[in-house]
Amino acid sequence: MKDAKKTHSLVIGGTKGTGRAVVRALAKEGHVVSVIGRSAPSPSEAGLPNVSFWALDLAQHDKIAGILDDIIKKSGKINNLVFLQRYRGEGDGWKGEIDVSLTATKIIIDYLADKVANKFAEKGNNSIVIISSIASRFIVEEQPLSYHLGKAALSQMVNYYAVRLGYQGIRVNGVSPGTILKEESKDFYLNNKKLYSLYQEIIPLGRMITSEDVADVVGFLCSSKAAAVTGQIITLDGGVSLRGQESLARKLTDPTNPTNPNSLKRTAKAKN
Repeated sequence: MKDAKKTHSLVIGGTKGTGRAVVRALAKEGHVVSVIGRSAPSPSEAGLPNVSFWALDLAQHDKIAGILDDIIKKSGKINNLVFLQRYRGEGDGWKGEIDVSLTATKIIIDYLADKVANKFAEKGNNSIVIISSIASRFIVEEQPLSYHLGKAALSQMVNYYAVRLGYQGIRVNGVSPGTILKEESKDFYLNNKKLYSLYQEIIPLGRMITSEDVADVVGFLCSSKAAAVTGQIITLDGGVSLRGQESLARKLTDPTNPTNPNSLKRTAKAKN
């Protein structure tokens, strides 16, 4: 891992949910962390050592370069760049998703990795990590078409920039999570015992993934341990996407089938 004292990580969308967990994890490793978010951080987050927050609606593309310049002036060139933002406005979801998830990502990467005015550290293990979703490959019916479009495009951006920026010593990888157990959603799932037990049953690892799980993978991809890894998208869903739909349907309609590798006994054990 790089000398943490010289590591500057910029997190886009880091004031809530999984982004907040990523910020905490990187700060715990001793990184200097700059955070861009539309909403203000909670009082406890605002007091994290070596963490600075910058408020910006990423749909305001004309303001992005100025914020990035201010961040670099304060904390130096970038070692790690992590994207976790998504559109959460109430306007046109199609346009909003493209503006916030795609165009803003492109603007930030192109500005920071410009060959002439490169704002990544000249030496070291530089990394970009883009958080996508299993909705880039599967249909998640509770999410709109714009969400699926955005996540699929982000995954392709990983491939494109991994090739384009590899020569500049910048690795580009992605993380594709399934349903995440976040601080904001814990009460919903833990209080909905039937749904929570169902997730435990169908996920091969027997549990939902958490924001901290995602943060751990991001931390790995930002470290020297991943120095030879680029252009990869890591699916993080506990293995549920590996299951065939037909066999899963049979399992759900006959959960007591003794041939099932994941019996309800494991769910009962997990509750104890």
